Amino acid sequence: MTALLAAACSSTGMPVAPADMGPVVHPIPVPAEAQRSGDAAAGYHALVNNGYVGCGIPYSTYSSVFGAAPASELIPGRDGHNATLAYGETAFTQPSGVEVVTANCLSCHAAKLMGQVVIGLGTTSQDFTSDPSAQVELAGMLISDPTEKMEWRKFADRVEAVGPYALTRTRGVTAADNIAAVLFAHRDPSTLAWSATPLLELPPPSQAPGVPVDVPPWWRMAKKNAMFYDGAGRGDQARIMMTASTLCTDDVASASAIDAYFGDVRAYITSLTPPPYPLPIDAGKAQRGQALFEATCSGCHGTYGDGGVYPNLLIPVGEVGTDPILGSGAAQFADRFVQWFADSFYGQTARLEPEAAYYAPPLDGIWATAPYLHNGSVPSLATLLDSTTRPTYWQRRATDGEGNDFDGGIVGWSYDVLDAAQAAMAGPRAYDTTQAGYGNGGHTYGDALSADDRAALIEYLKTL
Repeated sequence: MTALLAAACSSTGMPVAPADMGPVVHPIPVPAEAQRSGDAAAGYHALVNNGYVGCGIPYSTYSSVFGAAPASELIPGRDGHNATLAYGETAFTQPSGVEVVTANCLSCHAAKLMGQVVIGLGTTSQDFTSDPSAQVELAGMLISDPTEKMEWRKFADRVEAVGPYALTRTRGVTAADNIAAVLFAHRDPSTLAWSATPLLELPPPSQAPGVPVDVPPWWRMAKKNAMFYDGAGRGDQARIMMTASTLCTDDVASASAIDAYFGDVRAYITSLTPPPYPLPIDAGKAQRGQALFEATCSGCHGTYGDGGVYPNLLIPVGEVGTDPILGSGAAQFADRFVQWFADSFYGQTARLEPEAAYYAPPLDGIWATAPYLHNGSVPSLATLLDSTTRPTYWQRRATDGEGNDFDGGIVGWSYDVLDAAQAAMAGPRAYDTTQAGYGNGGHTYGDALSADDRAALIEYLKTL
């Protein structure tokens, strides 16, 4: 179920990273645009209680299989049955009178870190490597009430349409952009009515493997002028954020009702701040690292602390050298889907304007956001800043989703390096950087640093 919410949250061949990237000489500035004001507290309440997804499995069926979530999965401020559900699930009542349960935005945009739920931290423990359609169909066998059956059927049909396109080759990343493209393809842009058959051309699922996306942290939106890794999300950010509703919102009136409170949701998202680094920091080393950062990194990633400035720059794919597929018009950023968005309710106040480039993101809370790069191909800051140490095949050690495998020595997840045979045996538990879209090349800006300078830089990054 949670794979279907990834749409809220964003060429062929593998990139070849130059040995020395040199300075970035062609950055693309992203100008600020006016945004709606909103009530952050109201936005949080809506985010964790409202039925903006629009369909789900009847609560009576859900509760007959699953009990209340453990205390470690609960978050405050939830109403009714939501007070007993895990943070990534929401119960709400349909106009038919049937209460349903579905995934909400936090299914991708919250995660456990050292056993604690951190709202706004992108998940890295979800498994999108199998099609959920069969499981949803099995749920239908438990339903006898005809009205509940109707509500379940609507949800099951959407899952069946999206599921084959939502697959990834490894756990921990999403195919958010594929999912969005499929949902757009099945909707009339003028009415938002659902079509059982695609209205826009979609390739066979076997020819459209999910382009992997590492879910970025929400707190970056306080500084960014556009959304998504390629800066495509322009204009009214709240209108873009509410595209989570494209799964089951089937008319403009319903979309308008959701839009009415998504300015509040955006206000909540932009109020978030990252968790502080939880381990000791060497202040002297961090101070030396700050000087290095401001001399070598701040031109793209900004400065921090009092008077800090973030430049909002996109770096062309050819210059940053990271895997180019997402930044080259993949999935929802292909021309026909950009046009669908422009012609739809969503395009009235927002637009998709992708560039063949990647955002140089603000680095607040970077210590908590492993793995790194837009596709999650690099497991730690240590390997991000020394490309010669990046593993071709690797596997995160912990799989319990609790985020207790953080390694302060490398600032990232503890992992095992695999060879090709071991990776093949591990299947989707392994990250294979030889696969198209999963490459770990590029961003070699730290390679020229000495080991001592690199360690000082990492120490400073812990403070952000």
